[in-house]
Amino acid sequence: FEIANRRESYVLTTGTGSGKSMSYIVPIVDRVLREGSGKGVRAIIVYPMNALANSQRNELEKFLGKTNPKVTFARYTGQENREEREKTLASPPDILLTNYVMLELMLTRPKERTSLINSAENLSFLVLDELHTYRGRQGADVAMLVRRLRGAVKSDEVQCIGTSATLAGPGTKAEQRQQVAELATRIF
Repeated sequence: FEIANRRESYVLTTGTGSGKSMSYIVPIVDRVLREGSGKGVRAIIVYPMNALANSQRNELEKFLGKTNPKVTFARYTGQENREEREKTLASPPDILLTNYVMLELMLTRPKERTSLINSAENLSFLVLDELHTYRGRQGADVAMLVRRLRGAVKSDEVQCIGTSATLAGPGTKAEQRQQVAELATRIF
């Protein structure tokens, strides 16, 4: 939370079920509450699987409420019905839960780009959950996607956050930290 409050980018690696998602949800909600809701997409959280986005949406519903939350959120992963998609496009949320494929489509489809990407001119947070899944060719694709997104929103103030339970390889703690830092630097 201290690193997030300093508006520095960070990667958190810790075991499964240890609360990694709270390390970015709390700072995002805090910033939106302090600076005001309804100013377009302030945070984009990218999950490698829709199941994780669905789970996080359920947690946000418990944490923030389902009706008229002070911080708005929406899932946009391709599994929404037409009504849900249109609602999200008409009124972009503060927090957008998605996957890297849909983020790519948001950058290339005119309707999504106009609504969601253009509303992200005040984007403060870009989160890649389960950062370890973005390796090899997929990692290169996601790294290019991140660069294109940052160029599209024209914001130098985007705080990048990565989380993972299994990111570092063998070696000393210092060597593991170096490996994590190198991977995060390449992706972000």
